[in-house]
Amino acid sequence: MEFGVLGAVMAWDDDGQPVDLKGPRHRAVLARLIVARGRVVPATRLVDDLWLDPPDGALSAVRTFVASLRRALEPDRAPRTPARLLVTEGPGYALRTDAVDAWRFEKAAGGTLPELQQALALWRGPAYADFADETWAQAERARLTELRLRAVERQAELLLALGLAAEAVPELDAHVTEHPWREDAWRLLALALYRTGRQGDALAVLRRARSMLVDQLGVDPGTALNRLETDILNQADHLAPASAGRVWEEAAAAYDRTVGAGARVRLESTVGLLRNLAVTGGGGLEAARRHRLAAVTAAEELGDADLTARVIGAYDVPAIWTRSDDEAQAAAIVAAAERALRTQDHPAARARLLATIALESRGSRAPRAADAAREAEEIARGLDDPALLAFVLNAVWMQTCHRAGLAPQRDAIGVELVDLSARHGLFMYEVLGHLIRLQSRSALDDFPSADHHAAAADALAARHELPLVGVFTTWYRAMREDTEPAYRKAADLLDGAGMPGLQQGLLPLALACHHLRHGLPVPDLDYGPYSPWVRPTHDIPESPPGLLLETLWCLTVHAARERDDVQLLARARAALTPAAAELSAGSGLLTLGPIADYL
Repeated sequence: MEFGVLGAVMAWDDDGQPVDLKGPRHRAVLARLIVARGRVVPATRLVDDLWLDPPDGALSAVRTFVASLRRALEPDRAPRTPARLLVTEGPGYALRTDAVDAWRFEKAAGGTLPELQQALALWRGPAYADFADETWAQAERARLTELRLRAVERQAELLLALGLAAEAVPELDAHVTEHPWREDAWRLLALALYRTGRQGDALAVLRRARSMLVDQLGVDPGTALNRLETDILNQADHLAPASAGRVWEEAAAAYDRTVGAGARVRLESTVGLLRNLAVTGGGGLEAARRHRLAAVTAAEELGDADLTARVIGAYDVPAIWTRSDDEAQAAAIVAAAERALRTQDHPAARARLLATIALESRGSRAPRAADAAREAEEIARGLDDPALLAFVLNAVWMQTCHRAGLAPQRDAIGVELVDLSARHGLFMYEVLGHLIRLQSRSALDDFPSADHHAAAADALAARHELPLVGVFTTWYRAMREDTEPAYRKAADLLDGAGMPGLQQGLLPLALACHHLRHGLPVPDLDYGPYSPWVRPTHDIPESPPGLLLETLWCLTVHAARERDDVQLLARARAALTPAAAELSAGSGLLTLGPIADYL
C-alpha cells in the first residue's frame, strides 16, 4: 500500500489503483496519522483534531472511521486478526508504513539530478491539499512546501553546474512568479539567462526582482542580488559556466561523501572509470590495465558472483591488436571469467563473460577461445542490446586471425560494426569498425577504401578525444609510404602509448619487411618476439594467430628458401594458399607485398 500527501491525501494498492478512503473524516484520520510519522495519536486527540465542537459519540465515530479505513487498506485481512498497517496501541492509533510519497521526496531531495527530478515529480499539488485549513496539518504543510521550494532551486543549481542553463530557465521563471520573495530563485534565474547569452534579460530579471521585493515586501534586495547585477554588468569571469575540471572535482567529492568506502557499487563505478581511462592515452591505458585485475580480484573476494560478472563484463574497451599487452594478466582475467560463468545464467552477463574470454585469449590456438566467441555471438544476436553486440563482435573478430585468408570475414565484421555503432551512437566501436576495415581492405589490395576508413577513424577520434587511434592511422600511412623515415616517425607515437604488445619489435619488423621488399639485407636489430622468424637460429615455429600471421609465414618462406628446407616450404605454402589473392598487409601497419610472390 502506497500513501500520498503531496497533493490530495490518497492511497494506492499493489496494482497502483486508488483506494476508496470513504468520507472526508476518514481521510482526515489517515492524514493525521501520516503527520505523526508512526507515532501513536490518542483517540481523544483525533476527536479534538476532527471537530471544533465534538458531538456526543465522537469517540465512537473515530473508532468507526478507523475500522472502515482498516477494511479499505487491508481488504484481504482475515476477520479478528490484528491489523498490520493501521494499528491500535495503548489509547490510540498509529500507521506502520514507510511508503509515503512525502518521505520518499525527503530522502531523494538531496540526491543526484535525476533523483531530484523524480522526487519533484511526486508532487501532485500542495501538500495535504484537502486539509489546508486544519491546524494539525499546517506545520507539516509549511515544512514540505519549503523543502519543495529548496528542491526546485537545487535542481536549477545542478542544471547550471552541468552547463544546462537553458533547461533551468522555464521552471525558474514560473518559480519566481509564484514565489516572488525567493531571492535565491531570482539570482539563479538571472544567472541562467546570462549563461545562455541573454545579458539584457538577466538584468531585466534583476530589476523585476528589485521591484517585487520593494513594492510587495518593502525590503531592498540582498547582497547576493546586488553583487550579481554588478558582475553581469562587468561580465565577470566567474559567471561563466563551471569548467569540466570543476564539475569533475565537485562530482567526485559528492560521490565520496555519498557512497561509502566499502560499498560494492564503488567497484562497478571503478570499472566504468577504468573503461573510459583506457582510451584517453598511454598513461590512462597503462593505469586501467594495472587496476582492472585488482578490481576483479576485489569483487571475487567479496564472494558476490553477480558483482564479479558485472565487474569483468563492464570493461568492454575495444581491442584492435591481436597480441596481448600482459599475458599473465590476460590469463588471470580469463580464469576469473570462467569461474564467474559457472554460477551465471543471465544471458547478457554470460555473453559479456564469454566475449571477455575470447578477447583476452588473443593469440591463442585453444579451441575454448573460438567456442566462447561463437557462444557469445549466438546469445547477443538474440538480445536487443546494441552495445553488447558490438562488444561481442569485437571478440568474434579477435578469433578470425587463426589462419590465412580470413580478411573477407574480418571485413564483414567491420562493416557490421560501423553500421551498428553509427545507428546507436557507439562511437568507440564505430572507430573500431573503421580500423578493422582499414586492415582488411589493405589485405585485399583496396587502398582507396582503406584510406577512407583511416580518415573516418581520425575524424571520430578528433571529435571524441581518442588519441590512441592516431597510432594506428599513422602507422597505416607509414605503410602506404613505405620508407624508413615514415616508419620511424610512426614508431615515435608508440613511446608511452601503453601498448607493449604492439610496440615490442614492431619497428624492427617493419624495417626488415621494407628491406626484404627492396632487396636489401635484413638489418641487425632486436626483433623481440619476432626474432624466430626474422633471425631464426633453430627450428622456425608455426606463425601464431594474429594480424601478422601472413607476414610471419612469408618470413618463414624467406628463411626456408635460404635453408633450402623443402618441408618447411611445403608447410608455408599450405598455410598461405588460402590468402593467395591477398597482400601481407592485414595488420594495416607493415607489408611484405603480394602473398602470391611467396607462393
